[in-house]
Amino acid sequence: MSILLTTLLPALLPSFADGLRGIFARITGGKGAQPQNINEVITLMNAETERLKTVAALDSPTGTVHTWVADLRALQRPAIATMIIVAYITAISISAPADTVASLADYVQMVTFYLFGDRAYSYRKAGR
Repeated sequence: MSILLTTLLPALLPSFADGLRGIFARITGGKGAQPQNINEVITLMNAETERLKTVAALDSPTGTVHTWVADLRALQRPAIATMIIVAYITAISISAPADTVASLADYVQMVTFYLFGDRAYSYRKAGR
């Protein structure tokens, strides 16, 4: 059951959510979330732009930082993902205890989805 919850559920949750959205779109004719005039389209685009600016501001350092600090911040996610993958491969290679390998496998699944999941889901959704 643990494998089901940690692997299958996170992998299928976006598909279920998209399917639910599709059901509601079919029931409502897909008009509920659409802007009705050009002013609403402009307002929606401005809100999306502000949201993206806010997300970018959360990830950017405040004040002046050294270039090595900025480089280190940029490398955090890729470095941690690499360390998790290397730890998993090492654990398999040295025949680590099964519970250790299982725990690392959960993390590797998360890293794999982080690296490829959004692209794969977008690719599948586009019908390619």
